[in-house]
Amino acid sequence: MLEDIIKKRLEKLAILKSHKINPYPADVKRTLTALSAVADFDRLFKTKKKFWLAGRLRSLRDQGGVIFADLEDESGRVQIILKKKFTKNFEIFKNNLDVGDFVETSGRLIKTKSGQKSLEAKSLKILTKSLRPLPSEWFGLKDVEERFRQRYLDFILNPEAKKKIETRSRLIAEIRKILWQEGFLEVETPMLQHLPGGAKAKPFKTHYNALKEDLYLRIAPELFLKRMLVAGFEKIFEIGRNFRNEGVDKDHNPEFTMMEFYWAYQDYAGLMKFVRDFLLKVFRSLGFKNSIVYEGKKINIAGRWEQITFDKALRKFYGAKADSLNNAEADEVFKKSVRPNLINPTFVVNHPKAISPLAKTNKKDPDLVDRFQLVIAGVELVNAFSELNDPIDQRNRLEEQERLFRAGDLEASRFDEDFIEALEYGMPPAAGMGIGIDRLAALLTNSHSIKEVIAFPALKSK
Repeated sequence: MLEDIIKKRLEKLAILKSHKINPYPADVKRTLTALSAVADFDRLFKTKKKFWLAGRLRSLRDQGGVIFADLEDESGRVQIILKKKFTKNFEIFKNNLDVGDFVETSGRLIKTKSGQKSLEAKSLKILTKSLRPLPSEWFGLKDVEERFRQRYLDFILNPEAKKKIETRSRLIAEIRKILWQEGFLEVETPMLQHLPGGAKAKPFKTHYNALKEDLYLRIAPELFLKRMLVAGFEKIFEIGRNFRNEGVDKDHNPEFTMMEFYWAYQDYAGLMKFVRDFLLKVFRSLGFKNSIVYEGKKINIAGRWEQITFDKALRKFYGAKADSLNNAEADEVFKKSVRPNLINPTFVVNHPKAISPLAKTNKKDPDLVDRFQLVIAGVELVNAFSELNDPIDQRNRLEEQERLFRAGDLEASRFDEDFIEALEYGMPPAAGMGIGIDRLAALLTNSHSIKEVIAFPALKSK
């Protein structure tokens, strides 16, 4: 039983302390990583130098006067060998070490008779005494929810889970690098806002005690980034968390990461070309040149990226029934019945104005807007448009959104008088877009759900 294992480890902890061994020291010495010890073994072996390793014990094999152990750090694993005739306090460690403990060890590199590259320990120091056994020792992670609930254990036991988080980090770094190279300036805007805006979503509400007023966690940074355009910044971006009070599924988490940028003197047509070139740079920097495999489907990224209007996409995949839909219904049908059919990169353009309150009206059809969504593998990755900068038109549309909100549509945009006032000072023509970082990371790691690429996804408390 788990309780018995913990009790035994607490007894070992007491024994270590009784021998004046600090089980949680602050000082650590490490001159070599596990990966270097193995990969650069031949050169390091010839130096005959003493090296220090530090990491977690992942296995212990007691053979009397010799203990073989696998030591793991972030770079990998290496075998260490403790011998009674060489290692100080050998008997104490023999009886009181456990898999999961962190240790520091020093010695010289050797090869065993079987040829395994190892470190022969002359000393060993406890760095952290673990009180709970790793799951593989006694019960394993029984189901998917347990993996996400105890994510730190998932990363210890599942190298693929850890690798996905590393890929996500590299993805964000590459996006940041390319945008800087393209002349974009990174800025930060408020996450606590007096009114939620910039998207159609139900917000989370909180209370600011000092000011004695309610605030909202932002659903998007858009309206503040546009204020930066008013202020004279021409190419700006932000990577940060958004919060939307919605359900959890394979494509949604109540807190998620978005990259939004805004580009003065650009329009949605020019932005569409830029997005393709930009994403191809990102894909190639992460090793994807011609295609991406996602859930068994091969997605061609090197060829032509298709373009289809919102209306034609509805008719193509929903048929004549699309004619009877109102705008809200059409939006829902698009999400559920159209998007899943768009596997290769596809730009869906010219959406209804009624579902796009912040986008500029299309010149040819006043009921449409200059907007596009990029859909890959059935998932919306990018939402972009020519930004509405007419303060009178914007006021009218947000007033209509406020009317819908007060009539019960809790996802409708709110009327923001301060934002309208900013537009009245003048905002240059501009295009802007948002990329869902979690969805993009899921695509590039072949993950069925964005939970796999979020270190700690939302879960109902026990």
